[in-house]
Amino acid sequence: MSTTTVTAAVARTPGAPLTIETLDLDAPRPGEVRVRMVATGVCHTDAIVRDGIYPTPLPAVLGHEGAGVVEAVGEAVTTVRPGDHVVLSAAYCGHCRQCRAGRVAYCENLMAEDFGGRRADGTTSLASPEGPVSSHFFGQSSFATYANVVETSVIKVDPAAPLETLAPLGCGLQTGAGAVLNELRPEAGTSLIVFGVGAVGSAAIMAARVAGCTTVIAADLHPSRLELAEEIGATHTINSGTADVAAEIARITGGEGVNYALDTTAVPAVLRQAAESLAIGGTLALVGAAKPGTEVNFEIGASLVKGWTFKTIVQGSSVPQVFIPRLVELWEQGRFPFDKLIRTYALDDINTAFADSANGSAVKPVVLF
Repeated sequence: MSTTTVTAAVARTPGAPLTIETLDLDAPRPGEVRVRMVATGVCHTDAIVRDGIYPTPLPAVLGHEGAGVVEAVGEAVTTVRPGDHVVLSAAYCGHCRQCRAGRVAYCENLMAEDFGGRRADGTTSLASPEGPVSSHFFGQSSFATYANVVETSVIKVDPAAPLETLAPLGCGLQTGAGAVLNELRPEAGTSLIVFGVGAVGSAAIMAARVAGCTTVIAADLHPSRLELAEEIGATHTINSGTADVAAEIARITGGEGVNYALDTTAVPAVLRQAAESLAIGGTLALVGAAKPGTEVNFEIGASLVKGWTFKTIVQGSSVPQVFIPRLVELWEQGRFPFDKLIRTYALDDINTAFADSANGSAVKPVVLF
């Protein structure tokens, strides 16, 4: 396959808006899949890489919640063929100890696979007249009309399901739902609180109801997000900007605290508050990403007598090829109504999508091609 011209949103300067440009995309190499993008979600991770907080060489095409149709496959690709509908997720090497143990979210080569911006041989699939443009972000770089995607990032999905809806499953929704269903695994009849109900937190709310939690609390600063949380499964909401969060949790749980807490904010003060909300023997999980070097303090005395657990979770501890089709099935059954979170944008309006996500007016922006 010869070089293809694509339209892409390019991050060139840390903190600056993305620019819409015409780039050249080379032919798919062995182990790569050419995907025509139909839609892609906009995620917080895209924003922190755009802003230079996480390292990816710029200029770069970001985007890691793609969905589209397979146009062609490189040599040695066996899992998909042209015409297949696919959702794209994080890349993993497949050969390290963690990958071979089925813990692909904790791939020992995660930074190179997802943030390196290059193939293993140092080449990029994208170029502008000024030179190479970082590609293969999370194995895909889906802020473009076409992408060469590594096979480990590709998940075949039901062709009857709309790709415009499925795109966000690749990262944010998988992360929130997987944190609950794959890692916390709350018992039916237990309580769970989610701090921060953007896309990740909203997915956790829905997953908690799937798991059978009977007390599901959403805490957030934005009233509109709390209203949506109630619509998709929260039994209680707390506006953390106006209410005494600790007092509200005590009231809701009869003074016992919650069995499970999930923090999506990575704000140290919120994380400590989440720990203090736990019941005896409770579990706190962190899925939010913070600037490197961020620390949080927990008080030892009160912590010791609670016997609580703290864990960090990446990508919902999921194997995307297994977990994402399960989420699609739950959505088709009406048990995981994540389509209620989505607001769509044209590629030319991608910077507005970033802004709306940052100010809380959009829970899950999705760019349509």
